[in-house]
Amino acid sequence: MFTRIGRFVVRRPWLVVIAWLVAAVALTVLSPKLESTTDQAEFLPSHYESVQVADLEKRAFPGQDQPAALGVFQRTDGGALTDGDKADVQKVAAGLQAKQYPHLNKVQADPGSVSPDGRIALAQIYADTKNVYEPAVTDDVKQLRADAKELLSATGLKLGVTGAAASALDAQESGSNTDGMIMMATLLLIVVLLGVIFRSPLIALLPVIVIALVYLTAIGLISTASEVFGLTADASVSTMLIVVLFGVGTDYLLFLLFRYREFLRAGLEPRPAMAEAVARVGETIASAAGAVVVAFLALTLSTMGMLRAMGPALAIAVAVSLVAGVTLVPAVFALLGRAAFWPSKAWKREPKNALAQRVGGLTARRPGLVAGVSGGLLVVLALGALGFKADFDTGGSMPKNLESVQAMDDLQAGFSAGRAEPTLVFLENTSGGRLPEDQLAAYRDKLAGIEGVAQVAPAAPNTDGSVVQYSVSLKYRPMEDKAIDLVDGTLRDQAHAAAPAGSRALVGGTTAVMADIRTAVERDYTVVFPVAGLAIMLILGLLLRSVVAPWFLMLSVGLGFAGTLGATVWLFQGIKGNDGVLFSLPVLVYLFVVAIGTDYNILMVARLREEIRGGSDPRAAIRHAVARSAPTMGAAAVILAGTFGVLMLADNSMLQQMGFAVAFGILLTAFVMALFLVPATTTLLGRRAWWPGLAQQEPAPAGEEPVLVGSGRTTG
Repeated sequence: MFTRIGRFVVRRPWLVVIAWLVAAVALTVLSPKLESTTDQAEFLPSHYESVQVADLEKRAFPGQDQPAALGVFQRTDGGALTDGDKADVQKVAAGLQAKQYPHLNKVQADPGSVSPDGRIALAQIYADTKNVYEPAVTDDVKQLRADAKELLSATGLKLGVTGAAASALDAQESGSNTDGMIMMATLLLIVVLLGVIFRSPLIALLPVIVIALVYLTAIGLISTASEVFGLTADASVSTMLIVVLFGVGTDYLLFLLFRYREFLRAGLEPRPAMAEAVARVGETIASAAGAVVVAFLALTLSTMGMLRAMGPALAIAVAVSLVAGVTLVPAVFALLGRAAFWPSKAWKREPKNALAQRVGGLTARRPGLVAGVSGGLLVVLALGALGFKADFDTGGSMPKNLESVQAMDDLQAGFSAGRAEPTLVFLENTSGGRLPEDQLAAYRDKLAGIEGVAQVAPAAPNTDGSVVQYSVSLKYRPMEDKAIDLVDGTLRDQAHAAAPAGSRALVGGTTAVMADIRTAVERDYTVVFPVAGLAIMLILGLLLRSVVAPWFLMLSVGLGFAGTLGATVWLFQGIKGNDGVLFSLPVLVYLFVVAIGTDYNILMVARLREEIRGGSDPRAAIRHAVARSAPTMGAAAVILAGTFGVLMLADNSMLQQMGFAVAFGILLTAFVMALFLVPATTTLLGRRAWWPGLAQQEPAPAGEEPVLVGSGRTTG
């Protein structure tokens, strides 16, 4: 199939390029905008209690103002508020109320909302919609912040706005800046590294242009699919698309270019050389992309909507990269011919690859030693994973200079840590009718007596009194472990048990959402991992026509996953002293390291298989395959790891952890597993590694140089 594709593309390169241009422009113009959300509650299925609370609130309190943000007032000198300051707080709140924002319909400063130490005063900001994360609300918060500066100018006060809508606004603006920075750093990295590798400005720049075209096409397809199937994207999807498309796209391009250059050195003309390169590498690229796609699609089995939305989006991006890798890239280089390498002449000379030759020779001579050392290194790194601690405090990962973060710190210094985002307890009469007043007071007392609860506001009934709401302020920050453990255990258990006869209690709010997310993630570990692993094994089995090879390949990748997670835990929990690492990091590392990192295993074993099919015995095949594949694999891994490593430049610690983990995992996969462990293990197994496909093939006759398929060298 790939032979036919290669011939078609090099015969009609202009047709292919024009088709891609038309598709990219049409999708960019006609596709809807890719929307995202930061509301984690939208990503949970309906059977979780926090989601049931949201449904009950919409039904029982329709049209009720929703707390959207919180104004934190304090003196500019940090002193205690005077009576005049408290009066100014009321004036500023009234002035903001008079602005009549489209979706912020109440700014209320309760005279009693002053901290016990007298330094902090609060103003509650209400929205007219239940979804305080929507852009219309965050736009109003942005305007409110600007208006407040003018009102505060005649006072000795300062105001910080925090809470859900304010945090969403800061995350959105911070994320936009991060996307731009990551895009520029990624492009610069790719251009510099490709320029160093090929010593050609044209090759350095062309892939960026090609991948940018693929990016536009993929974004158009993803946004169209999101609208058609009703998917909601997480705010981090756009960042991930940048690094995935440019990283994976560059990988596939390098796989093709290195083999193309190999055939040119063998004496073929550019177009036949490119057609042959597509024929030889097309199956490898397709298998590598297939492994990534099925791993990402395995995320659709997650109970987390965030991952379910991310999976298809990234799968579409990789699929587009695959199609571009075997059509658009060959067409562009078929048009350019040898001019693509100008002004360098290095492409004409066969490289010595001395280091790769020595590595291949060592692996062929001492496979047991190489397997033991490389496997032992992975085991040592994997020990760090035993200390893994999940961190659900996504707000804590945001840059500390953001207004919402600073205001939250100020608030928590004066009030209980859970005051800004209280846990909500709803009591509903299951048979309808008003709940008795004496029961409501008694129930509130029971909630207030729970260890870890700082304050419980009086019951707020709906219009018919059949449902009441209690705002429960905890002593802990809304998303720290103690708060999540309290809500998921004692608070929910006692709230349910203390509900009067004929009523039911539901516990919701931010902390309850994070508790349910924790449950969902733990469930996903037991489902997504095995499904993705089995799917990748199936692809490896089909590519290699082997039952044995996929097992030891996946075992090696499993060691790489554990080693990557362990190194990340040691760095962020040990050296940097973080309380934990991103709760979804194991899923992301597993998918990116196991799926994308498997590209290099596929590249190596596909070349091994090709050498053996050409007549080499296993040890000779190892020497030749490592020597031929190491430069391609090394260049691709450095660029791909670099694109993910760029995430470490972000201010957001979640992106830093993700960037380090994936970049380190890719380098570990390429330079430890694919270069040492997999070839050494394959050598130890001999022809049994290829059973039943190549296991019975006889080695080349003694004294003869084996055929090196695709290298331009033949037997005499």
